Amino acid sequence: MLLRTRQASLTRPATPPFHVLHLRLRQCGPSLCRLRIDSVSSNRREGTAWIRQLALAMAALLGVALTAGAQNDYPLTDDSKPKAGVPQGRVEGPFQWKSRIYAGTVRDYWIYVPAQYKESSPACVLVVQDGIGRARAWRLPTVMDNLIHAGDMPVTIGIFIAPGIVPAPHANAQPRFNRSFEYDSLGDRYARFLLEEILPEVNKRYRLSDDPNDRAIAGASSGGICAFNVAWERPDAFRRVYSSIGTFVALRDGHDLPSLVRKCEPKPIRVYLQDGNHDLNIYAGDWWVANQRMFSALRWAGYDVAHAWGTGGHDSKQSAAITPEALRWLWRDYPKPIRRGATPHRRTDLLLPDEPWQLVGEGYRFTEGPAANARGEVFFTDVPESKIYRIDLQGKITLFAENTGGANGLMFGADGRLYACAGKKRQLVAYTPDGKAQVVAKDIQGNDLAITPMGIYVTEPSKKRVVFVGKDGSIQSVDARGLDFPNGVIASPDFTHLYVADTRRHRTNVYQIQPDGSLRYKEPMVHLHLSPESNQSGADGMCVDQSGRLYVTTRLGLQVCDQLGRVHLILEKPQRAWLSNVTFGGPQFDTLYVTCGDKVYRRRIKAKGLRPGAGPIKPPKPRL
Repeated sequence: MLLRTRQASLTRPATPPFHVLHLRLRQCGPSLCRLRIDSVSSNRREGTAWIRQLALAMAALLGVALTAGAQNDYPLTDDSKPKAGVPQGRVEGPFQWKSRIYAGTVRDYWIYVPAQYKESSPACVLVVQDGIGRARAWRLPTVMDNLIHAGDMPVTIGIFIAPGIVPAPHANAQPRFNRSFEYDSLGDRYARFLLEEILPEVNKRYRLSDDPNDRAIAGASSGGICAFNVAWERPDAFRRVYSSIGTFVALRDGHDLPSLVRKCEPKPIRVYLQDGNHDLNIYAGDWWVANQRMFSALRWAGYDVAHAWGTGGHDSKQSAAITPEALRWLWRDYPKPIRRGATPHRRTDLLLPDEPWQLVGEGYRFTEGPAANARGEVFFTDVPESKIYRIDLQGKITLFAENTGGANGLMFGADGRLYACAGKKRQLVAYTPDGKAQVVAKDIQGNDLAITPMGIYVTEPSKKRVVFVGKDGSIQSVDARGLDFPNGVIASPDFTHLYVADTRRHRTNVYQIQPDGSLRYKEPMVHLHLSPESNQSGADGMCVDQSGRLYVTTRLGLQVCDQLGRVHLILEKPQRAWLSNVTFGGPQFDTLYVTCGDKVYRRRIKAKGLRPGAGPIKPPKPRL
């Protein structure tokens, strides 16, 4: 039986040009059929991949297998072969490197220097994992010769780095192989290894650009996820990624990346992915499925992403054939900068275009406790200096109070006073608008506080408890069970629920507030994402908006949760420092203010916070 569809015209909104698909359905036996793509023609590669995905879906529905000509037959193009008249660069090395960041490891690296390199002009950079072996498999020296000569990529120094090993201590022992640890682990360690060790060393020989727009990174398998992770962690250093048969599976924690791509605000990176539908499927996951999940997440989140899906396995046959195309695509429109994408269909749509974090103040020792008064002026503390500062509506910062006893958490009450946790004095203090202090409660080594119509809740990390200060000044412990380091605390807009962050855990507790101030029905409902460098969330300060969303400062960034405790969006930290606290402020209460290390930042978003004394506000019913 032979069925053939000729020139089936297929369209979709994201790919306006038509695509031509020839499908052949042949009966090969009593129960086995084979669906073959004889040819696909399109004026956009994205359409080609879409057709292949459609064919895969049709094959699944029909119960047939998919091939594309001879399986895994990917001949090299002319761009991967030496050409007459094209100047040839040179490969230097191997050079040996002993790392400090990966203690005890040694490794080799090689440097490709294009014939067009001139010391007077900084060169772009392409870092490739797995050393000269990967570079030769991809024919990189020849490909770079041809593309640089043709103007399809800029003058680029190639750095081909092998993974580290810790040499064996004696002849009857194996070395420790660091490849999976270095490549498959999330976090910024490998990026720091490149930026603090390898690039400075190569820069001693050749002049390298430090512009992230001028840097690309590539790799295959574990080297592929490593390449993506470097740019993901440090888009301020690398912005172009080529990942072949990338290991976005659970060898370590790479399977988390697609979810983080969807939840974190987009980063300015460009990504090219390659994989084949006969890639590995083992205990750690299915590479083929994982790469498609990664592509889906990147496209959904608004990234500049392309892919080459094939029929190969866990090898370099297809990637070697498409490396010229991948590099040409990554460097297209250079030197135009790579920009952040945008996700138009987020359920929690808070981001405003061209509204990044803006520096408000710097030069402090450790900033904390931002709180806004009814006008929208924001106050914050410099804890080690025992000072409180005010930011007026024009952004001017002035000293509000000093000798505060290490004031940490702040919050304005409906009475217009600024309440502060003076930890060193073991007091809860209230400041009048002119800066005069009055003691509200004693014997409380408070860290942060939340003010409600019933009274004030204060966290005491040293005693691992939450206390309630009544209107009459009475103090009672309302929870001292199962808390490791209670830190930030905030009430819901309708004052019916209390959130308490636990810095050393990955969940934030939620309680129902009772009329007498007691707490009931405790649940660790808010599930926070962890930074790869720690098994603790680092949850600290919190605030809420009028829709009932919860904003939590963490090691990973500012995590925005719905009323059901699910993280919808993660805003990046404005600098690589401890993100201690957050509040809404500004004239319209639509601007987030965060304290981060020695600085204070602000950022306008599409949400509004609560003015002191304006509540209670009933938030809308959450979407389930």
